[in-house]
Amino acid sequence: MAAMDALVVTQPGTRTAELDRGLRRAGCRVRHSTPGVLLDGDDSGRVPDVMLVSASVGLQHLALLSRRFLSDRAVPNVLVFPEGDFATLAACARAGFDYVVPPYLPELLRARVTSCQERRDLTETVADMAAEASLHEYERELSIAHDIQAGFLPEHLPTPAGWQVAAEFRPAKQVGGDFYDVFELVGGQRLAFVVADVCDKGVGAALFMALIRTLLRHTAEQAGSWDIVDRDLATVTELPTLPTPAVPVLSIGAGPLLQAVDSTNRYMARNHLKQGYFATMFFGVLDPRSGALVYINGGHNPPVLLRADGDRRMIEPTGPAVGMLTDSMYTLGHARLDHGDTLFVYTDGVIEARDVSGELFGTDRMVEILDRRSTHVTELLSTMDAAVRRHEGATQQSDDVTMLAIRRTDG
Repeated sequence: MAAMDALVVTQPGTRTAELDRGLRRAGCRVRHSTPGVLLDGDDSGRVPDVMLVSASVGLQHLALLSRRFLSDRAVPNVLVFPEGDFATLAACARAGFDYVVPPYLPELLRARVTSCQERRDLTETVADMAAEASLHEYERELSIAHDIQAGFLPEHLPTPAGWQVAAEFRPAKQVGGDFYDVFELVGGQRLAFVVADVCDKGVGAALFMALIRTLLRHTAEQAGSWDIVDRDLATVTELPTLPTPAVPVLSIGAGPLLQAVDSTNRYMARNHLKQGYFATMFFGVLDPRSGALVYINGGHNPPVLLRADGDRRMIEPTGPAVGMLTDSMYTLGHARLDHGDTLFVYTDGVIEARDVSGELFGTDRMVEILDRRSTHVTELLSTMDAAVRRHEGATQQSDDVTMLAIRRTDG
């Protein structure tokens, strides 16, 4: 056995001549200390390879001493030895501590210390293997969650003739709380689209993302089959606040929209308020023939409506985030997209992206890129995402980035 440092810990005044002699003959360098000195942190010696503690110090002090060097890279083996009273040694052994007993023969001490070291190394190796296996399992489950979440995003975006539709999604982690969706309603007469941001990130947010997305789409599609009187939204100058789906609505697009948001909000607030998750969202229903748009902005970042003539309009919230209060009120907003107009919807991961100094990407930078007038919305989103990435630089992405753009190209 290579030379080892042995620290013998006893009550003040205790003599351990036989143990010291056996340790030195076994090739150990021996020094002494007391529980009080060690626990006060006043021991100036290096971390020992083995610490032999008298059973007379008691189980409480023994437990504290065994943790004394946990902050150091090397943690010593702890062995307990008796001071004539084997009853206290038996109590320490029952508590799980290794021990040595007289006669303290060099060969026996050497074998005991070596055996304890090998057993501890084996325990650490097994623990490391278990931790690595657990990590691999966690990574595998995250990968599965990522694939499942990707399945909730539309593979293809329905795009009516005379329109451009594109979306971009970049989660901050393997799974995220943002989502977007684009789907047809009322037998293809309307195009519904959603961009939403569930508070928080990670697996919990991703689970609620899947739930909210499913509720919104399913309810909207079911409500879209109702026989509701259609009316040209271009003739409507003001839409009232509609607290419940029972109030008569003005469009076959407004009915599914209001029903989906209201029902999802009530379900989330009633059943999942304790989890503390809610979602901001922009949910719009477009009439591709006329360009009329009816929407609800539930506490979401204001989308930007870019007019072909260079004018801009920020679409402010028309109600609170979804899932916060059961009696939330949502107002239907309306707009019209004419030839060359573009609607850009995004989550706060865009404008709140930070560089290494902590500076935000901000709304002004976003609007500046929008004003460049890309020829296609796919190009617009690529340009925006590249700008956000350049701004972040070496900084780790802190939030999900989701964008959706719709442009009218017909006459």
